[in-house]
Amino acid sequence: MEIRLGIRSWITARLADFLSRPVGHYEHRGWNDFDALKRQIRKGDVLLVEGNQRVSSVIKYLTHSSWSHAALYIGDELLKRGGEQRERALEAFGADAEYLLLDALFEGVVASPFTKYSGFNVRLCRPHRLRPEHLQIILDDAVAALGWHYDIRNILDLAIHLVMVSLFPGRYRRNIQLGSGSNTEVICTSLLGRLFQKVHFPVLPTVTVPDGIHPYREMGSQPERRSPLALFRRRHRSPYVGVFRQIHHSLLTPRDFDLSPYFDIIKFNVIEQHAFDYQRMEWEDDSSEDSAEVDAEDLSRAG
Repeated sequence: MEIRLGIRSWITARLADFLSRPVGHYEHRGWNDFDALKRQIRKGDVLLVEGNQRVSSVIKYLTHSSWSHAALYIGDELLKRGGEQRERALEAFGADAEYLLLDALFEGVVASPFTKYSGFNVRLCRPHRLRPEHLQIILDDAVAALGWHYDIRNILDLAIHLVMVSLFPGRYRRNIQLGSGSNTEVICTSLLGRLFQKVHFPVLPTVTVPDGIHPYREMGSQPERRSPLALFRRRHRSPYVGVFRQIHHSLLTPRDFDLSPYFDIIKFNVIEQHAFDYQRMEWEDDSSEDSAEVDAEDLSRAG
């Protein structure tokens, strides 16, 4: 038994090492103003990252998305809790201990300074109208998850699952459980999925509704009699119909947080200051390049 576990651990370590190696080229599509991000980011926000590792390329290819990683912003939660957690955070991160992310990486679930991703393409997603008491539950569980292990089997199962869904979209079962099944083994999105699903905050659920009815009822779209009883019914009825069902957290990908209608996309670069004016931008004059291309074409024809 010990030999079998040792072989499994060796294979897992070698595979993690292979998948975590950076790719040869990374395209940084824009600059990140992390001072502006500090002003905008809130606890409970999800930071999506376009990574530069081999596993990142696989995830982006299979999900048809730019995002390969997701982390939860916990800010100064470790400092607020005091004691040993505070001391270790200050020793490891210094002033950056006030701006921490919950990261599920190959080495396990760790706290990371959010400036770690300053050189990557990122997107900030905010759970819309998340209640303060539910946010606190998420933060408490996030801190408790520190030290958990990475579920590399979940990554392998998820890759196979995404391939099968793309090949057999109408027949392959979607709502299944992937990975090792251990409560303390996660990947980045399964960890975040567990945190949000515990307080019943939707990421990208499925919904079953009666035929011909939209799951999000347009409040006020139907005329009603202006009676006190009608106003009471309108105020207290649910704007949603049908049954919502969370998909298993082991099936979630970073793209799901980007596509989710329940997460706001927060701009923190130029647009954050509300001073963006595209008419003031100075564009390179490419007329000389165009004329050079025309001259080259004329010479080729003449030759």
